[in-house]
Amino acid sequence: MHPLLRYTLDLFEPNTSPAPVNTEFIAIESVAKKPYQPGATLEAVTAPARFQHPLANREARLGEALVGFQLKRGKRRTIGFSVGPDGLVVSAPKWTPLYQVDAALAEKSGWVLRKLAETRARQERLQANSIDWRDGASLPFLGQTVRLVIDPSHAFAAVGGALLPGTDGTQCLQLSLPQAAAPEQIRDAVQAWLMRQAKTLFQQRLDHFAPLLQVQWRKLTLSSAGTRWGSARVDGSIRLHWRLIHFRLAVIDYVVVHELSHLRVMDHSPRFWDTVRAVVPDYASLRGQLKDEAIPRWL
Repeated sequence: MHPLLRYTLDLFEPNTSPAPVNTEFIAIESVAKKPYQPGATLEAVTAPARFQHPLANREARLGEALVGFQLKRGKRRTIGFSVGPDGLVVSAPKWTPLYQVDAALAEKSGWVLRKLAETRARQERLQANSIDWRDGASLPFLGQTVRLVIDPSHAFAAVGGALLPGTDGTQCLQLSLPQAAAPEQIRDAVQAWLMRQAKTLFQQRLDHFAPLLQVQWRKLTLSSAGTRWGSARVDGSIRLHWRLIHFRLAVIDYVVVHELSHLRVMDHSPRFWDTVRAVVPDYASLRGQLKDEAIPRWL
């Protein structure tokens, strides 16, 4: 193997500037045919699994899978593999010949196929977990299930809705919308209400935990970032994703403490985690619950 090559296996690696598209396609490994099973169709026996990046400019057969991936060239020193919702991206230095890129991909084919399969399964779970925006739909709020009720007879115009007890003992989010409201109207009304609840609650939790950590926060901004639940800056600015409001309070508190702890330690060193642990001893368990497939997909 070339002595200058190393491999980076980050799941979400920052993008580098792409080189001109190379439309050449390759076959790294022949597809092993599956043995015939009684009752199986010919397609099921011979067709390989397929993973296709929407911007694919190269293709490889890895084991029994056909993988269309995006190859990027840039000013970097290593060959990197990144698997995200769109599929596989291979980033390589401008000077690296294609045969070395191919060899690196073949060597890491097991990791690549595993990540592609995990990502596809995750996307399918998220799709199944999407909300049907209509009267009677349900969604999580502070760890509890809330049912949507379209009620044009109530004047919630100032706040968009109200959380009230339902006749069956569950909580209902009553929305001041016409019965014929479009799904997009319902979604936007729910999002606006949730964001108001989130900002109020987050401010309360920041005020509660800041004295315990002996820090002072100065500004709260609600975030809609795709991959981060929160962030903190040295000037005391805190950003928290509004969709944290779906989780139970203990999980929200972990994220709040996490970001406030960065006002003392701006990294993820052992000292940082000791700071978090001093206030939230079970932070590891709560951190494990903070997975976006635990909340509904927002379409």
